[in-house]
Amino acid sequence: MPELIKYLLLLVCLGFGIVSASSDYSEQLLLRPLHPSSLLASFNFQSNASWESFEQQNFRYFPRSLGQILQFANTRELHLRFSLGRWDAENWGARPWGGAREGGTGVELWAWVEADTDEEADGRWLTLTNALSGLFCASLNFIDSTRTTRPVMSFQPSNDHSNATLANLHLLHGTLPREVVCTENLTPFLKLLPCKGKAGISSLLDGHKLFDASWQSMSIDVRPICPEGPGDCQIQITQTIDMVLDIQRSKRPRDNPIPRPVPEHELRCDTTKPYHSGDTCYPLDIAQDENWSMTEIFGHAMKGSCPLTDEGATPVCINVPHARNVFTSGGAVEHKDESGFMRCFELAAEQDFEIVLPSQDLPERAPLEQPLLYAERSFTGYGQERGGVEAILTNPSTTEAVDFVYMESLPWFMKVYLHTLKAKINGVDGDVIQEMYYRPAQDRKRGTQLEVRMRIPQNSTVVLSYDFEKAILRYTEYPPDANRGFDIAAAVITIGNVSIRTTSLLLSLPTPDFSMPYNVIILTSTVMALAFGMVFNLLVRRFVGADEAEQWDIRAIRLRLLAQLKTILRRFKKEQKVAKTE
Repeated sequence: MPELIKYLLLLVCLGFGIVSASSDYSEQLLLRPLHPSSLLASFNFQSNASWESFEQQNFRYFPRSLGQILQFANTRELHLRFSLGRWDAENWGARPWGGAREGGTGVELWAWVEADTDEEADGRWLTLTNALSGLFCASLNFIDSTRTTRPVMSFQPSNDHSNATLANLHLLHGTLPREVVCTENLTPFLKLLPCKGKAGISSLLDGHKLFDASWQSMSIDVRPICPEGPGDCQIQITQTIDMVLDIQRSKRPRDNPIPRPVPEHELRCDTTKPYHSGDTCYPLDIAQDENWSMTEIFGHAMKGSCPLTDEGATPVCINVPHARNVFTSGGAVEHKDESGFMRCFELAAEQDFEIVLPSQDLPERAPLEQPLLYAERSFTGYGQERGGVEAILTNPSTTEAVDFVYMESLPWFMKVYLHTLKAKINGVDGDVIQEMYYRPAQDRKRGTQLEVRMRIPQNSTVVLSYDFEKAILRYTEYPPDANRGFDIAAAVITIGNVSIRTTSLLLSLPTPDFSMPYNVIILTSTVMALAFGMVFNLLVRRFVGADEAEQWDIRAIRLRLLAQLKTILRRFKKEQKVAKTE
């Protein structure tokens, strides 16, 4: 815990954390090399607007499109997340921002809506999700009652809400783990920024690079802040993009992205290994010292600084040892902190900015912060009728215990057996569950909500498990790719101001053979066509004797021939008359 506090204080001192209310707009980019051969790029944009101007719709840096939606839906606090990939805590350390600006795979949304009753809050929540769906080109309108929960212990509103407002606030939380995040979501995100991706650090955001990352998260947080008391309140919007880029993959040219083997003379092998030889090479760990540049990573240099930021700001920071060489473009002023690892750059106005890190062997590396908790979740059991969920929670600290809240939002077709809920500490049944909130599911109306408050002692592992039954859906409720399975939202672990999301799960349900309805439809259509043809023939067709049919045919032929002869004779007579007159 002291390491986390030290890290957060460092971010605040660098202006990368909570920016003071005196600044209307600020932005900053933090670059941090990770193991192995990866780079964490954290983009942070923050705007403040006075509450009076917000109520009067006098928007300056606050996006008008989002502000009007919040006013119409009476939303006092909003948190929206778009995430893809998996954060590798063992190699990358603690999550950026303590996981507070991270969501589960897909789309996650929670908000505090002001309303007098639960029914009114549900109506405004529906208005909010539909409006945000159109604004961000996402499927947020599919967050219905079956995907909406009301957390009790997991989320807390901002401390700057007035007492009168807190009494009428309703917390609603929804997830779409199946949602695919793509460029259609990034474009509206950039349009909310004052510089709109044309200048400043936002000019580095390219959909080809962002969605090619190993892990990425886009977040939007809107909350009230009152730095000097209730009489001086503002509304603050914070937009964040975090992504982990593979350095070698990002350096490939876009017109030739196929990976190719490294030439033999460029291999860097660990010669200390006993099996090293001319035909055997163990790769040398050069993750922290690999050479790269901003142009190679993002595709182009940074297009100057955003002119709307304060003068003297340091919009770009990098977390590498001070002993490592870092070259920048002309006009940039470097500022180093006292930690020995963080350096920030003050950019020249209206000039492109470039960073180049050459390859350099250094014994010293920037330390990685240890996460407060390691979390894993998976399915257990077999068969199409029942199953189980197992969450493995590990406290890596050797001195302090961890108190947290574990929340699951499960779909209605997972029938949880609450009596099978067990918690084992280091393989032995233990009393680690302090409090629990359970709201059972109702078929096609709402999902299961499970919140458990737990305490894990130092250097211990807790295994939380429970069983469930799989429901059989109607054939119209299956998606087009029913055999792929159903996405289950990630579990949310809250440790004070720190949040951790587990990976989402893929549930396989009993799936009918959809070729059989097709065969039935084809067979039924064939039988109906044959029956209709027979009845139609009986009603329309005329039945006569064979001799009558032959006579009728001869007479008809004679009549037709006579009619044709008369037509020919008439034409011939007309031609003769014309010839005589001439």
